[in-house]
Amino acid sequence: MATEPVLAALDVVAVRRRQGLARSDVFSAYWSLTKPEVNFLIAVTAAAGFWMGAPASFAQFPWASLVHTIVGTVLVASGAAALNQLIELRFDARMRRTARRPLVSGIIEPSHALWFGISLSALGTIYLAVTTNALASLLSILTLLGYLFLYTPLKRKTPLCTLIGALPGAAPPLIGSAAACGHLESNALLLFAIVFLWQFPHFMAIAWMYREDYARAGYLVLPACKSKNRFVAWQSLLPSSALLAVALIPVIRGESGIVYLAGALVLGIGFLFYSARFALQMSTIHARQLLLASILYLPLLLALLAADKK
Repeated sequence: MATEPVLAALDVVAVRRRQGLARSDVFSAYWSLTKPEVNFLIAVTAAAGFWMGAPASFAQFPWASLVHTIVGTVLVASGAAALNQLIELRFDARMRRTARRPLVSGIIEPSHALWFGISLSALGTIYLAVTTNALASLLSILTLLGYLFLYTPLKRKTPLCTLIGALPGAAPPLIGSAAACGHLESNALLLFAIVFLWQFPHFMAIAWMYREDYARAGYLVLPACKSKNRFVAWQSLLPSSALLAVALIPVIRGESGIVYLAGALVLGIGFLFYSARFALQMSTIHARQLLLASILYLPLLLALLAADKK
């Protein structure tokens, strides 16, 4: 029955309250609640946006502001992750991949997660406003609201949720650029486009691997009809193709050199290969390979872009 995982979670809460939790277990649970693996990519993309918007001179580079930007952005993202898991608690309880999350397993109480998420989100936005500027803080607020109140509920309404969710998902470079120079430059919009396109094949791989889990929890991240395979194929293949072209714009504009050009071509063709193979031969193995390729692609591409900046 649908209520069984919830009842099981309540039993776990009772047992753990009787036995007590070690401080390390509690710390680990709160750390997990912030989704640190996601925050790593958020920090990388925000740092890339800052780097591209900051002065080119290494000697004049505002390193302290970069640290402030990363810290503030990650704080907001951590708060969003905690609040997202609170909103989706009863749905996570129905999925195998999320059944061991700290809220579902009862290690953290919902009321504690609520205040933890609100506190981190508020702290992050205030921190950005004080240490960087109001625009960076405003963008972080809009990102938070878009993620929690647009993307999160739409996951149970329409497969187009990926399109909507990719907008706040691509916002960290904008926050970084705003923090660096107080406005949004063309480079920030380029990074936004790169991260926006990257998310489609990345998420399609995840959605395919856990399609039964998502269906069990009532998520409509994939169409329920026969067009599901076609939907996944196009959402993987077309954005990867566009990404290969968009990633070459810095070279066309003379803002990057031969090192970035070579790296962007190798990474882009490789990413497109794994996307195309998954689109043509859908399987869990190919989905996992595409997921791994996506995780490697983004930070490596951004590192090359930063290293070969003119």
